[in-house]
Amino acid sequence: MQTDPKPRTLYIVGTPIGNLEDMTFRAVRILQTVDIIAAEDTRHTGKLLQHFQVKTPQVSYHEHNRQSRIPELLEHLGNGKAIALVTDAGIPLISDPGYELVKACIDALVSVVPIPGASAAITALSAAGLPTDRFVFEGFLPAKAQQRREHLEFLQTESRTLIFYESPHRLQETLQNLAEIFGNNRQIVLARELTKLHEEFLRFTIAEAIAHYQNREPQGEYTLVVAGTPPDQPQLSEAELKAELIAIMRQGISRSQASRQLAKVTSLPRRYLYQLALAIQTFNEETDIIKEDIIGGEE
Repeated sequence: MQTDPKPRTLYIVGTPIGNLEDMTFRAVRILQTVDIIAAEDTRHTGKLLQHFQVKTPQVSYHEHNRQSRIPELLEHLGNGKAIALVTDAGIPLISDPGYELVKACIDALVSVVPIPGASAAITALSAAGLPTDRFVFEGFLPAKAQQRREHLEFLQTESRTLIFYESPHRLQETLQNLAEIFGNNRQIVLARELTKLHEEFLRFTIAEAIAHYQNREPQGEYTLVVAGTPPDQPQLSEAELKAELIAIMRQGISRSQASRQLAKVTSLPRRYLYQLALAIQTFNEETDIIKEDIIGGEE
């Protein structure tokens, strides 16, 4: 059933992530008939509009001008205009700006209507070959190395399938971080150039993915689909892991050897367990009192 765009309505319009044939009839009609299109990059969206012969005027709405642009868009909506929000590719708000505009519209009692379209995360997941019944979308990991590692440590015991976006220039560093935190043997699927001519799905362990890119330069935007922790794997807390390490070290085994031994039992990364072992500075066999302190250097 076709209806004209309603006044005082913000339409969240999904656009193709590569292949223009993925544009829906409904999305084209809405873009043709709204009063204004708010686009992340008007030059990029302009090419899409030209292809589908859409002549609706555009205004820019992106990360750097959203604070000034939201009041303007709300004023247009309040005057009875219909506005379509689009991003460069895919569904707006998914690792793209737009949340604050949608929230402002809801607060102002302006209708918000989604027009579904392609999503790189769901597209990659559907063909990855990893469990799809439960999954977590994490978008882009933090740019700073320490924050990225800390976030991955938080996700270390997540049993659901994990989905990340990654740029080509940071892919190799991210794969190294995944190996450090998740271990070398975790399954990963690297999807690139989705829906385009050179679409590719690479199915590896994390160690194999690292080896694959040792002598080749990553190209294109990546969607990473990573297997979750096996549900039957014991989920030990940090305190319990330290207790296990202490029990092993009481047998006269070094921190390095103890972390390697526990890694085989738990399937947790040896480096992560070694860092926990380093945090155990001294322990008293009589009282089991543990003094913790961060110390560096591997034995």
